[in-house]
Amino acid sequence: MARLDVQPFTDDDLDAAGALLARRHAAHRSAAPLLAERFAEVDAATHEVAELWKRDGASGAVGRRAGRVVGVLLGTPRPGDAWGANVWVEPAGHAVEEPETVRDLYAAAATRWVDEGRTAHYTVVPAPDAALVDAWFRLGFGQQHVHGLCPAAAPPAVAPAGFLIRRATRDDIPVLAGLDLVLPEHQALSPVFSAGQIPTIEEALDEWTEGIDDPADATFVAERDGVVVGSAVGCPVEKSRMHAGLARPEDAGFLGFAAVRPDAQGHGIGTALGRAVMGWIAGSGYRAAVTDWRATNLLSSRTWPRLGFRPSFLRLHRVVGF
Repeated sequence: MARLDVQPFTDDDLDAAGALLARRHAAHRSAAPLLAERFAEVDAATHEVAELWKRDGASGAVGRRAGRVVGVLLGTPRPGDAWGANVWVEPAGHAVEEPETVRDLYAAAATRWVDEGRTAHYTVVPAPDAALVDAWFRLGFGQQHVHGLCPAAAPPAVAPAGFLIRRATRDDIPVLAGLDLVLPEHQALSPVFSAGQIPTIEEALDEWTEGIDDPADATFVAERDGVVVGSAVGCPVEKSRMHAGLARPEDAGFLGFAAVRPDAQGHGIGTALGRAVMGWIAGSGYRAAVTDWRATNLLSSRTWPRLGFRPSFLRLHRVVGF
């Protein structure tokens, strides 16, 4: 086999990158056919790579064998402090003919990222490609987050004994605002240890006051003895910033949020709320259902697969220097 020649990514590599990405996406769709078909076309895939390349701070590497491009990798930083001193390899940011090539490309590209002080590295990888996931694992990455995808179908709407599942009303806004804090507070605990910002009650109240009547969304609550103890929200997937580009199925509803008060957990309320949202997604005519969860969140990582969600992409994470 010819030697792999790795060089910095340039404008001249966009077309070859798009062709590689289109082939990768076509292979991905063979395992996850609900993903958008258009990105298996070279023009659409090339556009996704070009959009990444235009971002501030974009950099990467390209690999050639005997003059032919066999792998590309692009990293882009996200602004703000939420993700640390970061760089992201987005779903459209890497494509290789052989999984092992991604290790050489990362070795070249990460040199610059670390020199720039960007030591928190993230990559979003097609979940069904076990060999590619393994190549990233052997670069020191671990699984952090899961994108879940399944056909839209209405499961039986069964509430646990003693609980009522119903649509939320404006009268529920104060308790909905409180439940908005439950999920980030839970994820700040072991074993997730998320550093995500917890909103204030005032921020949550303002958001619910403005958005609860949005006809595109559906909010359900779980009630016990007249007291709301959990909630879940469904909406179009277009409202999700995480499920974008190649990771956004067409014609999909999004299970965007679910939380149950700690004192009400263990009764199946999360599952019942998820079923209610799934029923709304199917009843709204969507073809697919999407959600996501932290791999280390013991509750959601067990509940959502039981509703039929299967991993479509994995977000992997590495912190350099420890």
